[in-house]
Amino acid sequence: MNSVWTGEPSVIYGNVRNNGCITSLPDNCAAEVPCLVDGSGIQPTYIGELPPQLTALIRTNINVQELTVQALMTENREHIYHAAMMDPHTAAELDLDQIWALVDELLATHRDWLPAWARGSAKVRAA
Repeated sequence: MNSVWTGEPSVIYGNVRNNGCITSLPDNCAAEVPCLVDGSGIQPTYIGELPPQLTALIRTNINVQELTVQALMTENREHIYHAAMMDPHTAAELDLDQIWALVDELLATHRDWLPAWARGSAKVRAA
């Protein structure tokens, strides 16, 4: 804020809409890149293409974000479970039954903040 207010430039690492900063990632994903901040606002830095192994690693997180957005856009509660199952950290720590229970618990706990379509009762997992 100080740099925007005073115009004194600084560099931060910010999460911004990719918009071509990292060419090997989708434009509409969030990307953490160095950003110049000054009186003109926040200007993300162009990075270019990442090595394929880094793109693949980052893509595992983007997949979760995309499934979460799909759940919202299609009002499909099941996609919330799918997103949690695809999360690399969650999948490394919990089995499918535990992930299912975790999502049920999160949805129940945050019920008052959720849209009506996401407030249904706990989903029964098919074997």
